[in-house]
Amino acid sequence: MIKPRVDHLLENTDSHYAAVVVAARRARQINSYYQSLNEGGYGDYPPPMVPAEPGKGPLTLALEEVAEGKLKYEYRG
Repeated sequence: MIKPRVDHLLENTDSHYAAVVVAARRARQINSYYQSLNEGGYGDYPPPMVPAEPGKGPLTLALEEVAEGKLKYEYRG
C-alpha cells in the first residue's frame, strides 16, 4: 500500500505532474538537510515539517508534507 494515497496528494496539487515535481524537489531539500547535519552545519535547509520516524526516507517525508498541505508552490512562466 502506498502511503500517502495518491488522492490525498491530488487534493493539494493541480496534477500528478505537480505532485511529483514538488515532492522530488522537497525530498532533495530534506536529504540536503540531513547531509548538512552530518557535516556539522545547521540552518542551510529547512527541516522536515512532519514527524521523521526511523525508516522514513526523504521522499516519504516529502510526500507526507504534500498530502498534509504543508507545501505551497506556484508556477513560474
